[in-house]
Amino acid sequence: MRYTGPKTKLCRREGVNLFGSEKYDLSQNHRKPLGAKFGKTSGFGLQLRKKQTAKRMYGVSEKQFANYYKKASQLSGVTGDNMLSMLERRLDTVIFRSNFARTPMQARQFVGHAHFVVNGKKVNIPSYQVSVGDVIELREKMKESPIYKGLVAEYEEFIKSNSNGNVTSTKWLEVSPTKLKITIKALPQKEDFDKTIDIGKIIEFYSK
Repeated sequence: MRYTGPKTKLCRREGVNLFGSEKYDLSQNHRKPLGAKFGKTSGFGLQLRKKQTAKRMYGVSEKQFANYYKKASQLSGVTGDNMLSMLERRLDTVIFRSNFARTPMQARQFVGHAHFVVNGKKVNIPSYQVSVGDVIELREKMKESPIYKGLVAEYEEFIKSNSNGNVTSTKWLEVSPTKLKITIKALPQKEDFDKTIDIGKIIEFYSK
């Protein structure tokens, strides 16, 4: 069952901003993380918390997250890297990393409502896995939406004040901000993964 309670409470429970938005910035919240009151955490408890943190950051269910581990463990290479690569290549994650949505939840909503096309075809599955060479674009009918008109205006101002004009630090994505277009240049590598995710503890959790 998907959690529907206060998201700030989840961030305090895990001790990190899970959702990217300034709204959930714990540095602005002077209350102690919820986990602090429980004292020292056991090895298993720490593994569980790291798993919960990553699962919530990507906005996937327990079953989905476990399936990513299962698929990753069946591929050649490092299981943790394989797992994070698949999570990063979710269409909703790509939309969020490209800064076309404020939070992962909003990105999932945009994809679910079929705001974008992949290689010219409408896709409304947040977990859709992108591949190298894929081109993601905003659907024509959505370009008149105030949400995206406002986003383009913000990008135009950003580009004027920044010499490189990059609106994302995600190197494996090529983002055309004023056209609201994303091209998958390469597969995400280890250096592209979120450093707050302790994938080693997560693999330990599932490999027991």
